[in-house]
Amino acid sequence: MSTRSFVSSCSIRSAFSAAMSAMYRTEVPAYGTLMNIVARVNTATLNADPALKQRLEETDSLERVSEERHGAIRLGTAAELAMMRRVFAVMGMFPVGYYDLSEAGVPVHSTAFRPVGDAALKRNPFRVFTSLLRLDLIADEALRAEAETILQKRQIFTAGAAELTEKAEQQGGLDADDANRFVAEVLETFRWHNQADVDLAMYKRLHDAHRLIADVVSFKGPHINHLTPRTLDIDEVQRLMPEYGIAPKAVVEGPPSRRCAILLRQTSFKALEEAVSFQGADGTWQQGTHTARFGEIESRGIALTPKGRGLYDKLLTESRKVVRPAADGSNARAYEKALADAFVPFPDSWAEIRDQGLGYFRYSLTPKGQSTIASADVTIDQLVADALVCFDPIVYEDFLPVSAAGIFQSNLGDEAAQDFTANPNQQRFERDLGASVLNEFDHYAGIEAQSIAECRALLTAAQAAE
Repeated sequence: MSTRSFVSSCSIRSAFSAAMSAMYRTEVPAYGTLMNIVARVNTATLNADPALKQRLEETDSLERVSEERHGAIRLGTAAELAMMRRVFAVMGMFPVGYYDLSEAGVPVHSTAFRPVGDAALKRNPFRVFTSLLRLDLIADEALRAEAETILQKRQIFTAGAAELTEKAEQQGGLDADDANRFVAEVLETFRWHNQADVDLAMYKRLHDAHRLIADVVSFKGPHINHLTPRTLDIDEVQRLMPEYGIAPKAVVEGPPSRRCAILLRQTSFKALEEAVSFQGADGTWQQGTHTARFGEIESRGIALTPKGRGLYDKLLTESRKVVRPAADGSNARAYEKALADAFVPFPDSWAEIRDQGLGYFRYSLTPKGQSTIASADVTIDQLVADALVCFDPIVYEDFLPVSAAGIFQSNLGDEAAQDFTANPNQQRFERDLGASVLNEFDHYAGIEAQSIAECRALLTAAQAAE
């Protein structure tokens, strides 16, 4: 079969993202309401700031704002994680970053499967934050063994999904019919099931150990637990949610509100309490409830360099020494003030952030630069000073472990937060994954370096032609 007949991985990813969104809107109607709020806020923000709209258009990212979203799933075994890596690879999504959430009281470690490279991100930036349950952190050895036995018995992928994944690997892609079938088959893995795999007594034991453990172990598959649209004004979305009958979490996770947005800010609406059936030993079904799925909103800022990330982590830690946010929102105002106060030392202009080497930028020629010849020896700083080159922040495409844990805990409840000893184990995670995770800093540095090289090539091309 000619490779020309294959559907691109970007197209498969786009189709899967759209199918996931449609399914989640049906399963969680409040998510559709949330999408409408975000669309309203984004339109108003762009109309009020023509300069922002122009820059988004010039950097090919305006269309991304309405499309961009991520999902999150929680897996139970190494085999599930390894197979999920293969499935996402068919969609052009690869593991970026390692996140240890045990430091924030959640017994998982994670990666983000996402497109890599400028072109793929511009086509469709859909990403899935994927966590693997840390059974080794369950203190009750008997319960740990029982949970492992339950997980080993389940099969979260359909036979069709496995067959088409292998077919794509063997022939280097899928044709249109197979791609459509692949999306439909893989979607089944993420679907909600209201019948548990465990009886009510086992569910309660798992729940008492940690509510997230119950969510992972008790069901037929890793139902998508949230999808996330991107907004240009997360504080306005947070303010508007109650007007639409949606209760937001108490505080926005991540850095404080700033003129120059950094990294990632997230909020969500409360998880749904959903009816679940549990089968007893006598074959009868008992009714119960489970709380897991919610809606999330994200606002993305600039990707920070290791130096910038170090400063961010230091200031966040300082703010939490003053006030640690409670899931019930009882100290929300005090926390927001402590956070804003702590972040005063972080510069809030693009020029200062660039001058201090705190963030990554994409460089491009100004109108003046487009009609100028420059020497290859001129530094990028001089090209900027001479107004030959301008710079725009590179959007952060990844996640923050403390913020992710904060979202989880706000929906699991205060009692879910436990004092696990921080126990990162990237080597074990990568062994279970069957691959190394990509380093996010290398990725952003590469995008920045490529943009500088392209500017230099354009500025010196005319000189070389003389």
